[in-house]
Amino acid sequence: MYKIILLRHGESVWNKENRFTGWTDVDLSEKGVEEAKEAGEILKQEGWIFDLAFTSVLKRAIDTTNMVLEQMGLAGVEIKYAWELNERHYGALQGLNKSEMAQKYGEEQVRIWRRDYNVRPPEMEEQDYRRQNDLAIFKSVPLHQMPRAESLADTCGRVIDYWQSQIVSAIKNGKKILISAHGNSLRALIKYLDNIRDKEISELNIPTGAPLVYELDDNLKPINHYYLGDQNAIARKIEAVKTQYKI
Repeated sequence: MYKIILLRHGESVWNKENRFTGWTDVDLSEKGVEEAKEAGEILKQEGWIFDLAFTSVLKRAIDTTNMVLEQMGLAGVEIKYAWELNERHYGALQGLNKSEMAQKYGEEQVRIWRRDYNVRPPEMEEQDYRRQNDLAIFKSVPLHQMPRAESLADTCGRVIDYWQSQIVSAIKNGKKILISAHGNSLRALIKYLDNIRDKEISELNIPTGAPLVYELDDNLKPINHYYLGDQNAIARKIEAVKTQYKI
């Protein structure tokens, strides 16, 4: 049996402000910093050791990864940075407040933009797209794969490709790994691992800063999964994610 940890980054400043974030490179909030450190402490107390971590190229995930490893006394662990693990790209919605969008367009439309498996939000405008392409953190993204907006299906495609091409071999080679990423990139991976249907994945809510254990068989099929830490606090976080765009 293999065990891996999935971890959504700590609360970001735009999570706190209830904004669509996507590929915008924002910092952790003060609460997010504390969540990252707490996640590291929980993992340390539970006796976890990592020798390889995967994260995105966005600093909220990178900072969370570094804080977790430092808290565990594992600051020297190898980290692989992959744009394929970035958050879903929210296009022209990035930076906009979810509740304000719900007031303007209705809760159902916001729900569709956020969670419908095959629907992309409105695309990023040309000027913003060119500015995004010029950012150094995205230089590893092939131009033909640089998004203007993504559906969850689009996100699943790149995450699963990376899982199969990079992460699977690391697990089977005995590496003890941490995948520290984002709400939608982790949702994409969980959908694949648990074979969740398209219509059901919208109901999956992943809390920030809560280590999620996946136990996998020899074929990397899930046997069990569970969160580490205070289960009541985790339940409250999940409920907060579920209702964050409400008017």
